[in-house]
Amino acid sequence: MTIRRRIRSAATVAGITAMVTALAVSPARADDSFVKYYTVTTSYQGSPENLSEIATRFLGSQARSVEIFNLNIGREQADGKVLTDPAKLNPGWRVVLPWDAVGAGVQNGVLPTAMPTPAPSGSANGGSSGNPKPPANQGQGGKPAVSPSAPPPATKPAGSGCATGTPAGKAPDWARQMVNASTAWTRTKGEGELVAIIDSGVDGSLTPLAGHVTEGVDVVSGNGRGDIDCLGTGTGMAAIIVAQPGKDGALGGVAPDAIVMPIRVVTNAANAHAEDEATAISVATASGATVIALGAYVDTADPTVVAAIKEAVEHDVVVVCAAPAEGVPAAAGTTLPPEGTLRVGGVGEDGQPIASYRPGSVDVHAPGGRVRTLGMTGDGVVQATGTQYAVAFVAGEAALIRSAYPNLPAGEVTKRVAQTVQAGTGGVKMMDPAAAVTAALVASDVGGPDRGPSVTSGTGRVVLLLVIGLVLLGALVLMVVRMRRLLRANTAGADDEKTTAPPWPVPQEAPAAK
Repeated sequence: MTIRRRIRSAATVAGITAMVTALAVSPARADDSFVKYYTVTTSYQGSPENLSEIATRFLGSQARSVEIFNLNIGREQADGKVLTDPAKLNPGWRVVLPWDAVGAGVQNGVLPTAMPTPAPSGSANGGSSGNPKPPANQGQGGKPAVSPSAPPPATKPAGSGCATGTPAGKAPDWARQMVNASTAWTRTKGEGELVAIIDSGVDGSLTPLAGHVTEGVDVVSGNGRGDIDCLGTGTGMAAIIVAQPGKDGALGGVAPDAIVMPIRVVTNAANAHAEDEATAISVATASGATVIALGAYVDTADPTVVAAIKEAVEHDVVVVCAAPAEGVPAAAGTTLPPEGTLRVGGVGEDGQPIASYRPGSVDVHAPGGRVRTLGMTGDGVVQATGTQYAVAFVAGEAALIRSAYPNLPAGEVTKRVAQTVQAGTGGVKMMDPAAAVTAALVASDVGGPDRGPSVTSGTGRVVLLLVIGLVLLGALVLMVVRMRRLLRANTAGADDEKTTAPPWPVPQEAPAAK
């Protein structure tokens, strides 16, 4: 499985660097947990070291320098300085690496607090010992690092103050029965797609999520990982997207073969900052996400956040978010792009909206009330309500479409979702994953300009009927003209016959005398 990575330019990384630096996050102390790290040397193969070269050497892909940058931004080094430029590293700095980094110089343990004596060029720590190849399924080809065999520790120790989910009991899983995503799996299960969840993180230690959650990013601290969760909402969203179905198909995600990248904008308190939210969207875009699911802590009424969303769409990323609430006017500069974004409304088991959404603002509906999903460690299956869970269902559908039609632009993906909804009562437009990946729509699978409305939509049917009516009318007019011409021809023929053969007798000449 290959994850498509669209954004790899140094300019993008530099832009994120500037954004994160502008947040003025207080430098974090050295992490007191065991990590993988590398000590920067004076040079490598005759040149100063940088994150791109380190990522290539230890992870097999230059694109993964973004992950290393996100793990180290904002953390104060032993010399009192912090990383602000991926191309500028001071000798002696300890660079935290993803879990799957391998090669000479990679160390494990608690980060030292004192500056070391930099290893000389060509030493075992930074010399030209070759480029070790990462083991199978560990960082090759830019694939996000997932840890099915070495999950993070349990994320809810006693007395941690983390949230506890509500047990789901034995109630039927109405949401998955309504969505019926498994009918789309004959075409695709979302393989090759990276879905970024911007919320509270994801508990990557859960067995149903194993192998489908990357380490992710914590933009709050600037140097943490995103595969931990204290509030539970991000974990619930991830389960809806990529949880592996049980023996009876229970709790299976909409796109179980996709990969989730968790990006934390909140930790143990539900108060996010617009700058963090915008940075998280930019990090997801730069990391190669094909779909971004915005959780309940992201404010799409903030101009800074909207600017980041527009940038993501410009880079061919589908952005899925909650529809705005009724009574909250749209502020200037907060209009989302009509193509490339999906505004989602949640519905309950009765098929009715779970909240009052701004009229005309919902592009598609999905289950969001009393939904069965996974809680954090120790919670098991929980019952949850919120539009963010509806967002997760639609994000999974977008991943299915992107996997089934790899060349379909983001704008065409969102059109396909909107054009295949099932009409419900009260204007509800219910998602339909099976139709979304199989319906024959006007939009081309290879993208290109919009060719007009789909023949499966209401507008398309009206246009089709008008065209048929015009064709029939033209045929009728042609038939009348031809009949009139035939009548005229017959009349002219009769007149000619009357002229050459008069009805009176013609006198005969007498025969000549003999």
